[in-house]
Amino acid sequence: MHIRWLPLRANRETVIESSRSARSPLSLKICRSVCACVLVVGVIAGCQRKPAEAPPAPPPIIPVSHPIDRSVTDYTDYTGRTDAVQSVNVRARVTGQLMSMGFEEGEEVQEGDLLFEVDPRPYQNLVDQAQSQLALSQAQYSLAKTVYGLDTPLGAASAVSQLQIVQDKGAVDQAEARVKVAEATLENAKLNLSFTEVRSPMDGRISRYYYTRGNLITQDQTLLTTIVSVDPMYAYFDVEERTYDRLVKATSGGKVRPPLRRTEVTGVLGLLGGAGWQANVLTRQKTNLPVFLALEGEEGYPHRGSLNFINNQVNPSTGTIAVRGIFPNSRVSSGLWALLPGMFIRVRLPLGESYPARLVIDQAIGSDQGLKFVYVVDAENKIQYRRVKTGALQEDGLRVIEEGLKPDDWVVVGGLPQLRPRMEIKPEQTPMPTMTGGAEATSRRKPQPPAPGEEKQGAKGGGKNGKGEKRQNLTPQPPNTETH
Repeated sequence: MHIRWLPLRANRETVIESSRSARSPLSLKICRSVCACVLVVGVIAGCQRKPAEAPPAPPPIIPVSHPIDRSVTDYTDYTGRTDAVQSVNVRARVTGQLMSMGFEEGEEVQEGDLLFEVDPRPYQNLVDQAQSQLALSQAQYSLAKTVYGLDTPLGAASAVSQLQIVQDKGAVDQAEARVKVAEATLENAKLNLSFTEVRSPMDGRISRYYYTRGNLITQDQTLLTTIVSVDPMYAYFDVEERTYDRLVKATSGGKVRPPLRRTEVTGVLGLLGGAGWQANVLTRQKTNLPVFLALEGEEGYPHRGSLNFINNQVNPSTGTIAVRGIFPNSRVSSGLWALLPGMFIRVRLPLGESYPARLVIDQAIGSDQGLKFVYVVDAENKIQYRRVKTGALQEDGLRVIEEGLKPDDWVVVGGLPQLRPRMEIKPEQTPMPTMTGGAEATSRRKPQPPAPGEEKQGAKGGGKNGKGEKRQNLTPQPPNTETH
């Protein structure tokens, strides 16, 4: 290559002119071959390089627990309504103008208390008229008796004909009958007069005024108010035929013993002059068939009662049977009654007496095409698939396992979605979790043996195991909603 310096121009720039000699075809081939060899050697060297091996992942830490053995009771839950044991529609038994109301709306009244007063003046006039008619009839009767007494001796002396004696005797009998009619008319007039005062037929809580002063009241038609009893209280609910069959089998099988007892429910209706009526009602109370009740917003079933009525037929349109429980009522701190007629309630009906059962948390149960299963851990810390037969779900989130588990089985209680059969895990022994936030008391009474393949380790680092690994959160999940 030859370089030639050119003279400077006006802008004093230097231009380098380079002239290259022509390359031969042989030199170009050699260059290309060398480049291809370098590229091949680089590719071969890259393919022979081995990647760094990643360390194997440690087995996951999975919580396991022993099943819980305790006594449980099967039950079914229903919804229903409360109703009063006694309920009265108060109506006037006479027609007239409403004069006054003798109670406060919504208060509790006693039997015989004055509630309403209808205008008594027309009925007082009828009483006075009946009394006058009775006095007239009594005077006629007295006259007839006197005439008959005078004519009788004369008839014996043949001074008066026998026909006259017979007529006198008939007049006495007619006068006596008229006296009795007048007395009955007077009693009826007094009874209607007493009906102008409408009194409470029972103890209970009264409703509001349906009519106020000045309204015209029609006999036996106008509804003035209502009264309901408050203690005890009925609860009506409907059970399906399947539950009724289970209840019958439990009773006949000796799980429940429902002896009957006679209870007298006595009501007295206070009337004028102390007259009244008394009714004895025979109720059949199953003393060994408890029923539990809860109001809207209450936790659990705090009200305990007994089953005292089962209807005599099944409703063909719904396939259910009407059932009734009776519950004691109590006052709350404000002085009001806890139960009122017509309340929406939740009812729990136990089906038999308690029996021993084995339970696990409901979240530990999986479903495989309609079949229930749990995962248990064997001695090699491997997951085993176990079919189980489930029973009723309990209040604390534990479900009865009827078949498939032993007391010493370690059941997986968390992390089911990430597990597969024969998968190796690191089991972490925990008490059986519950929906109440704590473990079963039976699990805390004595220490449990270590999980399979796990040695005892001291607690380190508060909330961590011996290797400093975090423990898995054991907060129980909501139970399965599927009905077992």
